[in-house]
Amino acid sequence: MSKILVVDDEPDISELISLHMLREGHECLCLMNGLEVMPATLEHQPDLIVLDLMLPGLDGMSTFKRLRADSRTRNIPVIMLTAKTQTTDRINGLELGADDYLTKPFSPRELALRITAILRRTKKVTHISEVKTGDFHLDRKNMKFFHKGQPIDLTTTEFKLLAVLMENTSAVHTRADLLREVWGYSDDVATRTLDTHIKRLREKLGEAGKHVVTVRGTGYQFCMDAPTAVAVAA
Repeated sequence: MSKILVVDDEPDISELISLHMLREGHECLCLMNGLEVMPATLEHQPDLIVLDLMLPGLDGMSTFKRLRADSRTRNIPVIMLTAKTQTTDRINGLELGADDYLTKPFSPRELALRITAILRRTKKVTHISEVKTGDFHLDRKNMKFFHKGQPIDLTTTEFKLLAVLMENTSAVHTRADLLREVWGYSDDVATRTLDTHIKRLREKLGEAGKHVVTVRGTGYQFCMDAPTAVAVAA
C-alpha cells in the first residue's frame, strides 16, 4: 500500500480521487489548504502528492516550491492538477521538477494509472547501483549524480531520465521508449512532458548539456567521445 496526499480545495474532486485511490489499494490523505501541505508531508511522508494549483492559504506553485526546496520532501513525486487556462503555470511546474500534470476536468482512472506508473518507476530507481562514463558518474543506489566530481542536484524524474539515457550511450531512445521507461506510459501519448524535462536537464548540466543530443524525428541520445557507459549491477 502506498500513501497518497491529495491537495485540492474542491471536496467533490478530493472525494473522487480518494475513492479511486482506495480501490487501487492506496491509503489517501486529503487537504484543502496549501499552508497545511508541508507540515502534513513531514508528518506522514507520503509516497506521492496530487497537488492542485488553485489553493487557499498558499497557492499550489508556491507550495510546490517549498516541497522542492526542502531536502526532506524534494524527492517526493508530485502530480499537478491545473485548469486549461494555467498553461504557463503548468510549464513552470514541469521545469521546476513536477513529475506529471493533468488538466481539469480529468478522468480519475487516468490519474490512477499515472500514479501507478510513477510509483512503479520511482521504486525501481533504488535497485541498480551506478553508471559511469567519461566525467559523469550516476549513483542510482543513492540517487546522486556527479560531473567532474561535482554533485548536480536533479529531481527524481530528471535523475531517472538521465539514467536511462546513460545506460547505453550508443542507443537512440525514441520518445515512446522514454515515456514508457521514465513515466510508465504504455504508448506514445500526446504530451510535452518529455521535452520540458530534457530542456530542464540540459540547463542543469550547463556546458555538459550538449551530450544530451536530439535525434530529429526519433528521440534522444546521450552521446560523447568517452567509452561506452559501464553499468555496475547492484
